[in-house]
Parts: sequence; structure tokens; C-alpha cells
Amino acid sequence: MANLEKLQTYRTIIKQLLEEYAAYKPSYGDIEIQMIFDTEHDHYQVVAIGWNKKERIYGCSIHLDIKDEKIWIQVNNTELDIAQDLVEQGIPKEDIVIGFQPPYLRQYSGYATV
Repeated sequence: MANLEKLQTYRTIIKQLLEEYAAYKPSYGDIEIQMIFDTEHDHYQVVAIGWNKKERIYGCSIHLDIKDEKIWIQVNNTELDIAQDLVEQGIPKEDIVIGFQPPYLRQYSGYATV
């Protein structure tokens, strides 16, 4: 797969997965789920913003980047197995980096180290 084609494929898969994840709305509070897609710099996030009673809610539940032709999982504050979902969509394990793990542990993840 040519580099540009690969990049476009990865962008499409990431957007589709994040749209699915963002469809899960909290059952409490007045909370909006936003998808942030920066396709120029290849940063992709799902963010919750709103209120639960008197408590302000703001947080990034998922953050993915594409760097050096690999998908980096920077944050996964969900119970979803994002790496496995990417594999099921055709992304090779060697193109997925679990970025929130320390570099010395990545060798045991079954995914790319960098």
C-alpha cells in the first residue's frame, strides 16, 4: 500500500471508530460528546463536555495520533479495546503503538514499540 493511500485508509478507519465510540452517551448529566479530528496534523479525540448536577465534566476519553505511518493510542479512558478494534478493521499490529504505556513495557504488548 502506498504511503498516501495507507494514511488515508488509517484516517478513515480512525474516524469511523471514533464516530462509533462517540455514539455512547453518558446516562447521567447534561454531557455533550465531541469528536475532534485534526486531519492536517493527524490528531483525533473524543471529548466529554458538560455538567453532572453541580460538577463540571470535561475530559478526553480517547486520543489517537498518526505518526510515522503508525497509529498511536495516546489515551484510552474507556473499557473498549481500541487496539483490537483497529486490528479487526485491518490495521496490522506492527502499525499500532500503545503510547500510554512506558516505552520499556511496549515490547510485551504484542503491538509496535515505536
